[in-house]
Amino acid sequence: MGPDLSRVMRSSPYWPVVSHTTLRRVLPGFAVSSLGDGMAVVAVSWLAIELAPAADRGIWVALAAAAYTLSGAVGALLLGRFLRHRPPTQLAGWDAALRAGALGAIPVLYAFGALGIHGYVALLAVSSVLHSWGQAGVYTLIARVLPERDHLAGNAVLSGVGSIATVAGPPLATLLIAFGSPATVLAVDATTFLVLAVTFLVAVPKDAVPEPEDDTASRAAGFAVIRRSPALSGLLALSFAFFFLFGPVYVALPLHVSDDLGASAGVLAGFYTAFGIGAVLGSVLTGHLSRWRLWPTTVGIVIGFGALMLPLGLGAPTAMSVVCFGVAGLLWPPYSSLSTTLFQRSAPSALLPQALAASSAVRVLSVPLGTALGGPLAGGLGAVGALRLSGAGIVVVGLVAASALTLRAARTCHEPAAGTAKPACAEAEAERETETDAEQQAGAQP
Repeated sequence: MGPDLSRVMRSSPYWPVVSHTTLRRVLPGFAVSSLGDGMAVVAVSWLAIELAPAADRGIWVALAAAAYTLSGAVGALLLGRFLRHRPPTQLAGWDAALRAGALGAIPVLYAFGALGIHGYVALLAVSSVLHSWGQAGVYTLIARVLPERDHLAGNAVLSGVGSIATVAGPPLATLLIAFGSPATVLAVDATTFLVLAVTFLVAVPKDAVPEPEDDTASRAAGFAVIRRSPALSGLLALSFAFFFLFGPVYVALPLHVSDDLGASAGVLAGFYTAFGIGAVLGSVLTGHLSRWRLWPTTVGIVIGFGALMLPLGLGAPTAMSVVCFGVAGLLWPPYSSLSTTLFQRSAPSALLPQALAASSAVRVLSVPLGTALGGPLAGGLGAVGALRLSGAGIVVVGLVAASALTLRAARTCHEPAAGTAKPACAEAEAERETETDAEQQAGAQP
């Protein structure tokens, strides 16, 4: 059985990732940090509920959730001049170090009774200033140390680690809140980011990550790469709308649990844990989707995700809502990993950190914008109404994207390419397959 198990493991699409020398150093620290973030999902909003005035809790929960991510978009836009030439391990390490320091200040101030809601939101904002660049560094590392054929599996491993942490994190956060406070959870989260900072800045040798030959990129190069590619710009537009419409959930769901259901943080943790369990399964499946067509898969995920969110806003029983939220989690990792893979394959290596940071900036901006909208929506429509609008909006965006994709495919396939009787879509597909084969052969060479 031993040799058979070893043969199965080595035939897995994930084996080149988990067995890679550099990634073996990184993944443990990434796992620890992800566990801390999984706990913070509950603690950030719950501490905001505790600190905020009762009359304005919806607004402050929205501001806290938005602050934890929004400044990352600002950092991506304004810090490119200083960070665009930095090694990916340094980008990831600096992001983790800043998060450790800013989040670590929250429980210290809380312990001395000096933490107000304004200072809390400000510290959350400071903690995420470098996060777009940190994410860009992590996924640039994957792209540079692995051949292209293993990029999707590498992205799926990172997503899977985060998903497992989302399963384990909320219950642990609930225990820490019960025996301590939400600030205790953030103290643990800060410690995990310190571990990640040490991992990237100390444990990974400087020569372990190949550098591109051409490193003469301008500050706006990442956005220029996206703008020149209809596929990338279209995917980014879809991602913005998807994440923007999901943003209100971060406000409406905690308020629905605490106000409508009159339940504890444990019920909120149950929602997030169910989502995480689905995400773990989705991450396992993602590595086997390398032969699937990206756009139909992506659009189908958006439609399915929105449909699964609707029961939360239609008065479904709590158990059914938790199950649907968990199945929605199954679709999250494939979307994230497939869209990231497209960027890794489409952008030049020298411009990859900039392109990924630009993409992350737009995505990071979309969620807090939607989250900020969640406060007024929950105030005007109620938490359930905000959840209903979020799910229906995601479905509509997916259907619009599916219609646009169908029309474009039909137009392209019925219009022959210039100077040939062969449909342009078939010719492009043949060319794509040829290029992919050539790239895989090149990646397989020692």
